[in-house]
Amino acid sequence: MSAQQNRRILLIDDMPSIHQDFRKILVPQAAGSDALGAAEQALFGDAVPKAAAAEFEVDSAYQGQEGLARLQAALQAGTPYALAFVDMRMPPGWDGVQTIEQLWRADPRLQVVICTAHSDHSWDEVLARLDVRGRLLILKKPFDAIEVYQLANSLTAKWEMTQRAAAHLAQLEDAVRERTAELTRANEALQAEIGERKQLESQLVQSEKLASIGQLAAGVAHEINNPIGYVFSNFSTLEGYLDKLFEMLASYESAEPSVNAPEVAARLRDQRERVELEFLKEDIPLLLRESKQGITRVRQIVQDLKDFSRVDSSQDFELANLHHGIDSTLNVVANEIKYKADVIKEYGTLPDVECLPSQINQVVMNLLVNAAQSIGEQRGRITIRTGTDADWVWLQVADTGSGIAPDTLKRIFDPFFTTKPVGKGTGLGLSLSYGIVQKHNGRIDVDSVVGRGTTFRVTLPIRSQTPCRGKACSIPAQETASCQPATDRLAAQGSNPRA
Repeated sequence: MSAQQNRRILLIDDMPSIHQDFRKILVPQAAGSDALGAAEQALFGDAVPKAAAAEFEVDSAYQGQEGLARLQAALQAGTPYALAFVDMRMPPGWDGVQTIEQLWRADPRLQVVICTAHSDHSWDEVLARLDVRGRLLILKKPFDAIEVYQLANSLTAKWEMTQRAAAHLAQLEDAVRERTAELTRANEALQAEIGERKQLESQLVQSEKLASIGQLAAGVAHEINNPIGYVFSNFSTLEGYLDKLFEMLASYESAEPSVNAPEVAARLRDQRERVELEFLKEDIPLLLRESKQGITRVRQIVQDLKDFSRVDSSQDFELANLHHGIDSTLNVVANEIKYKADVIKEYGTLPDVECLPSQINQVVMNLLVNAAQSIGEQRGRITIRTGTDADWVWLQVADTGSGIAPDTLKRIFDPFFTTKPVGKGTGLGLSLSYGIVQKHNGRIDVDSVVGRGTTFRVTLPIRSQTPCRGKACSIPAQETASCQPATDRLAAQGSNPRA
């Protein structure tokens, strides 16, 4: 039975004659004799249309408990009642108020009409006990047939409209929930896209900043490199000249005792003491060595500037074993680390990576040296981890050092920015490393907690996606046109290569 076509009525009354009267009004009667028709007309009059009575299906119960049982059985069968007529007084069982309370507990949708000539309760008390909500009407005995019919017709129609409204409301609620879920998913996707855009914008700003500084660094390196070159060359020549002068001076000193003129010998001794010849012979070589070390350091800074700006850098990519490179780099910086930290290697299984091995080694060296220098007086630990993620490989250098403050963390890749004392660092190590990783279409990330340590993570594509990258490129020339830089693929996919 459709919920919108419910004409089922439950009559609960202890008087069998009342049931007969209701059925005559609401249930169609078989064609009978004229005498029967006359009796009907005498009893009910002509107020009820004959065709209308056929619309209802009436079930009878003679006590409240029996009515509740019928209601529950109808609900289980999926054929609920739309309306119940309930007598107020039905001894010895429940009265009408108790019956209605039980009916509404089982089916709150049920419309109810109280049928009574008198009551054991005042109407105020009845209304106070029952949660009416527009579901309750009162029919006083004796009643008219048309009144019964109109109540039945109106209240079953009301039940139908209430069901339609409830179904429509449920549909609206489902639609609202679905739309809310769609908006939530769209908002989550938008927030994720905003986060990715901010990350890409940050990387773009960093790249543009480094590119601008790189151009400046290239010019500065070129201007400094020429005078440094001939100063360094002149130092080497000057050392040779001084060696010859000291050799000649030694010959003069050895010949001094053979001077026959006493006044000449005395003058030579006085001059030697006045110019402090012995001190000069010791101090001049020392000054030259210190000066040469300074020039060498300046020369290295210039070379770092050139490397940072990618001047004279090799473009010959080749397949390399990263673990071999890490191990060789550890050997190079062993003296820097062995007195400060224990090195723990947690290597994963890596394929050979297409890269510039010497430059990747330089990145690893910078990270290892920085990790060692961040560790204080107490011996620490440096952990090197490697692994793969789809078409990417990654390596981590984690230390138990002092960590990096958030404000400082924003600037660690800026050229010439360093937290080390003057003369202890150039501030180019991480900038150079950043540029190298960018050249490989990879990324370098850092996570640091003050007082607990820092972790640098370098992510590289297993195969370089730079179309023109040198003689060692393993991708056929006819396919390089379709190469797309790995960082562009990341942005397009909205993914993060981090494991």
